[in-house]
Amino acid sequence: MDPIIVALAGWAGVGFYVLAYFLLSIGRLDARQYNFHFLNILGAIGLIIDASAHHDLPNLVVNCIWLLIGSAAIASRYLSVRRP
Repeated sequence: MDPIIVALAGWAGVGFYVLAYFLLSIGRLDARQYNFHFLNILGAIGLIIDASAHHDLPNLVVNCIWLLIGSAAIASRYLSVRRP
């Protein structure tokens, strides 16, 4: 993959993580909101791309776990809203 795309994906991932945490910290997002989890998923995807390209296994593993947590949170929330 093109190194510039990898770097942009990595920095975008950092940006999404920081934005999610910042918005949570100032009360603009709630940890139960879809937007918070979507930002974390986007952050994880960006850093997974970067970690894969650089063969950074610890970073890759933690971001895969973070991606799974965000996805599970969205799925759980979606299913709980849809139940009668």
